[in-house]
Order: sequence, then structure tokens, then C-alpha cells
Amino acid sequence: MPSSRLTLICHARTVAQKLARFPTNEPVEDLPLASEAFCARFASPRRLVCGPELRTQQTAAWFGADAQIDPALRDCDWGRWHGQSIKDLQAKQDEALQTWLADPEAAPHGGESVRQLTQRIAKWLDTVAVMPGHVVAVTHPFVVRAALMQVLQGTAFNAIDVEPLSMIELRFNGIWRLRLPGMDLQEES
Repeated sequence: MPSSRLTLICHARTVAQKLARFPTNEPVEDLPLASEAFCARFASPRRLVCGPELRTQQTAAWFGADAQIDPALRDCDWGRWHGQSIKDLQAKQDEALQTWLADPEAAPHGGESVRQLTQRIAKWLDTVAVMPGHVVAVTHPFVVRAALMQVLQGTAFNAIDVEPLSMIELRFNGIWRLRLPGMDLQEES
């Protein structure tokens, strides 16, 4: 079986993320170019892929011009919730929002359910698993979550490798949440 390596990178921050809105096809925020930091980290030969949205293509461009668009890496289809804020949904469609949060089969927004998203990403991971070498994929937070769920299902304890000096962050806000910190590309004030 070929040896495969996959690095998933969440796209750079957008205004929709900052405002707690479901995304549209918006660009990334105007951030300093991070290509040197990214390119240095992934200088070895690799295959670069990204989702079709503007924000993933812009982030992938920091690695160079060789990114291939992979439709399987598209963001979750938010249906009628595209552009809607979480706060507005809590006020106007709280029952639908709570159903969606609790039930991976639910799609009250008319788009893709969490289950459909995870099934799509599971199929994509199967194709990557047989590719030798290193794939760097620039995609979306929900796609990264879906990939992590595929890795952790079943025998989660033995599916986790913790390398020396590695870090994860856990935050408690009613429930424990895993937080995967990204590179802070903004200057501290």
C-alpha cells in the first residue's frame, strides 16, 4: 500500500467568519501575504488542491500557482442559510438551528446535512489514501471537521498520534471543544 500524507489547511479568515455568519463565496480578509511562511513549511514536493470557492483559491495562492481545484473539497451547502448570521437564526429559526446542531441527518436549511458532508469527505479521503506522496488541501472548517470525524471514528484512541512538542487546545463553554489553532497572520496591537 502506498504511503500517503495529507495536510488539511483551513482557508484564511473571512468577514463572514468574523461576524458569525454562514459563508457565501466571499474573499479572505485583506491580510499580509503569508506565502513565505507557508511555502517554507511545505517546500518539499507535494500536490496542492483546494475547494472551488474564492476564499480557498486565494489561500492556496499563497503556496504558488499550482493549486488544482477539487470539487469534493467544496464547503458544506448551507442552502437558505448562506449569509445568515447565527444570531438571526437563533432569533427567527431557533428550533431549526437546534435540530441541525443535534441531528447529523437534519438539513432544515435545504442544503447539505452534516451526514452528507461527512460521506462526501469519506469518499474523498479514500481517493487520497491511494495517492503516494504528500497532498496539501486548502478547504473549509466544516470539511476539516468532517475529515477529523472519519479519522477518529471507531478506535479513536489508537488513531491519534501525538508528536513531541505538538499542541492542541481544548476550550470549555458548556461542552469541551477541540480547537486547532492556526497561524496568526495579523500583527498584535
